[in-house]
Order: sequence, then C-alpha cells, then structure tokens
Amino acid sequence: MGAVNTRETFEWRNDDEPHAKRRKEILAKHPEIKSLMVTDHMFKYHVMLLCVIQFAMVCAISHYNTPWPVLLLLTYVVSGTINHALLLAIHEISHNLAFGVTKPMANKIFGLFVNLPIGVPMSISFRKYHLEHHRYQGHEILDTDIPMEIEAKLFRNTLLKTVWMFFQPLFYSFRPFVVNPKVAGKLELFNMFMQFACDYLVVQYFGWKSLFYMVIGSLLGMGLHPVAGHFISEHYMFKLGFETYSYYGILNKVTFNVGYHNEHHDFPSIPGSLLPKVRELAPEYYNTIPYHTSWVKVLWDYITDPTIGPYARVKRKEFEYALRKQEKKQLQKDGVLADAAGVVTTDEKKDL
Repeated sequence: MGAVNTRETFEWRNDDEPHAKRRKEILAKHPEIKSLMVTDHMFKYHVMLLCVIQFAMVCAISHYNTPWPVLLLLTYVVSGTINHALLLAIHEISHNLAFGVTKPMANKIFGLFVNLPIGVPMSISFRKYHLEHHRYQGHEILDTDIPMEIEAKLFRNTLLKTVWMFFQPLFYSFRPFVVNPKVAGKLELFNMFMQFACDYLVVQYFGWKSLFYMVIGSLLGMGLHPVAGHFISEHYMFKLGFETYSYYGILNKVTFNVGYHNEHHDFPSIPGSLLPKVRELAPEYYNTIPYHTSWVKVLWDYITDPTIGPYARVKRKEFEYALRKQEKKQLQKDGVLADAAGVVTTDEKKDL
C-alpha cells in the first residue's frame, strides 16, 4: 500500500490570493512587462495544425485498421500528448489569447472547434470555472481545482494516490459540478451538441477505434502521463508557504508554456509564448522562489512522498473572502483603494 500521508487537513489561510499583490509590485518595478500583453497571432495556427494532425490520425487508424497493441501505444503517446496540448490551448483561449481580449466571442467559437479532437465537451465549461480559479485561488467553493475532502480522505497512501492519478481526469472534470454547480448556458449546451455530433460522425465514417484514439487519448493524457505532471506541480504545496509553482523544463515546448505558472497567474493576459520573457525581465520574483524542473519527478514525489497528497493545498474560507470583498468595496468607495488590474478582462468578468 505504501506510506500513509502525514497531512490530516488542508493548509488554511486567511489572506488574499498572492498574485494580485505580486502583479502590482512587479509592474511598479518592471513596467516594461506591459508590452508583453499582446496577442500571439501564430498561436491559433499552431493549434489548428494540432487539430489537423489529430483528424489525420483518425483517418489513418480507420484506413489501416490499426491493431490494438499499436493503437494503444499511439493513443497514449500521440493522442495523449496532442490532446493534452489542445486542452492547454483551450486554457489559453479561455483567457481570450487566441484573438485578443476585445474579441471574446471569437475566442469562444474557436474553442468549440479546438475541442473537437478531444472527444469530450469541455471548452465552455472549463472557461467559466477556470476564470474563478484565478480570481479566487484557494477559495473553498469557487476554486474547484482543489480536491474535495472525500478525495483527500480516501486517497491517502502510495497505492491509492496512484489510482487517484490514473482517474484524475474524471475527478478534475466532474468536481466542479459537485462543489460549485452552475446552470449550463446556451453556448455550453451547444458545445455538448457539437461535440457529440462530431463523435457520432467519427464513429459512422471512421469506426470505434478512431473514437477510442480521441477520447481515451484525452483521458490517458490527463492521468499518469508526463505532461499531466503540471496538474500537480502548479499548486500542490511541495514547500510550506508557497502555493503556486512554475516548471522550467523541456515539456513546456509541447504545452504552450503552461509550466510558467507563477508568471501566468501574475499576468494571465500575457500569451504563453511570452511568459519566459516575464521571468527574464523580473528574475528576482521567479528565480528566488521554489520551482520544478521535471514533471515526471513531480508525479513520482506526489505518489511516494507521505507529506504530499490531496491535502497539500492552500484553502481559504468563503466567509473570509466575503468579508475582505466587502472591506475592499468600502475602501474603493472612499477612494482609498484602487481596483486591482490584470486578473481578468471586462469580458471575462461578464462570463463569471
């Protein structure tokens, strides 16, 4: 069974999430970072190329009637990696980084099409929950990135954490609907219809093996897979006092630099391709805090280290958030406190 986790509860804090304060400090010292808040016009073409590759693979699997052993290997290695990259492309799109913050609908529509090779509808749902993760990092209800209490209690040793990692895509996908259920909007319902229609056409014209390649590739790519290490590396507390971690390694090249996670939370309006520049411009804010250099090691440490597990997350009480929000509104009303800039755009606030 392996070593039993030593943590018995989450790390509860009564402060604000750290990135709004960091953003203000960094911009005061390095105003040149504002020049990175642009649209990477090549991003959308890179994403479309990945979509074309995946649908070409769908056709090839059908045409050659790929044997199951080869299909399983292709599904894990190729589909797992590419579909995970597409999931992270949707992450970028949720921040309006494909067409810019002035074109939120264009970003949403693009996300619907990028979703198709993944096989499971998630683009619109992910967007509305992910933006709250940024604004309310650690919030016991609104930040659905944090494992539920029942997950932390059940998956407490090496073997069970391995199981949890394997099924992590299911926990990650369904947790928001349990912790903070929301009424599905029209575009969210259309996302489901469009995706299931695509899946149906894939089965009709290319067979079940092709759909298996798409859907199971997405699930495997989010579980025990090297690129899935970012799910753990980003916010699991590997060192007391730090709740967000960056990863500086080669796998950033196939994941739109999602590893630059402190940089991303500090400046979510900067495209992934330019996040390394943030670290270059403000090294005193990123090189002096803990970071990871291997996602594989992150997965290994998470599974085997008894001090790390589902409880190794920072959480903040809902009522304390409400009190601080009320205090801030009063200060803003009195002209004492300016609204923090850069967390989300006006259009993103509407989505919330």
